[in-house]
Amino acid sequence: MFLPVLAVLGSIVSLTVGTSYGKALFETIGAGGTAAYRVVFAAIILMCVWRPWRFAVTAADRWPIVRYGITIGVMNFFFYQAINRLPLGIAIAIEFTGPLAVAVLSSRRVLDFVWVALTVLGLVLILPLQQTPPPTICPHPISTGILSLPPCGLDPLGVVFAFVAALMWAWYIVFGKRVSHLHGGAVAAWGMMAGSVVIVPLAAWESGARLWAPHLIPAALVLAVASSAVPYTLEMFALKRLPKNTFSILLSLEPAVGALTGFVVLHEVLSWQQWVAIACIMSASVGAAMKARKPVEIVP
Repeated sequence: MFLPVLAVLGSIVSLTVGTSYGKALFETIGAGGTAAYRVVFAAIILMCVWRPWRFAVTAADRWPIVRYGITIGVMNFFFYQAINRLPLGIAIAIEFTGPLAVAVLSSRRVLDFVWVALTVLGLVLILPLQQTPPPTICPHPISTGILSLPPCGLDPLGVVFAFVAALMWAWYIVFGKRVSHLHGGAVAAWGMMAGSVVIVPLAAWESGARLWAPHLIPAALVLAVASSAVPYTLEMFALKRLPKNTFSILLSLEPAVGALTGFVVLHEVLSWQQWVAIACIMSASVGAAMKARKPVEIVP
């Protein structure tokens, strides 16, 4: 159980650091273009590393893999649209409602609902639901240096995008579990390739000619390795060995790590209430990981 938990934690750290780095590209190629760079270059890297054609895939597994990949592409596109309008930690917290829904629907024990309830409390505290929202940062361009901190509400469109990404994340967990009997690296490679086919047209529609800038290839490679290739491979490893409800709640560490990364890299400051919320979410994650059981099979 230790190695799967460690794999999820490694995935979270790599993902949040890579995503923070990716926000620096928004002014150049837009949020959609950055998401496309992340997915496409991750697909190329994973294809070269895993050479997935070496692993047999039955006809029955092909559509589930494609479906898994489409989910990855759509999830990345809308998540990057969200973080273009919201602080990283807040966007991740909203996105986590997807895995939380999976955890609730797949729970088998009363104790699991304790961790879910604690996570819900954290989400209630972390989101500025009050009539007068707590101070947070407005999504000003990264090039302005240290971002100003006026008390402003959340961008409504950013919230919508984050919830769409949450839905995709829930499907990613379910679809990923259904192909977890296959080689994790091969599934991640084929999935990223399928996701590329979906996300490139969306990015080209948004970013236009800016998307094809050769001088951005080195930055795209770094982004792809840190925020896609490494995290998705580690998550496929963990999905094989953890119950999907435990995996889902364990991922609730992402708002905490994302908020920390946003503070260090992007100078995004959260209120004390939101930090208390993060502590609640972290406690729920630790509790769920300590009580992990034998994986629960999903009936297709």
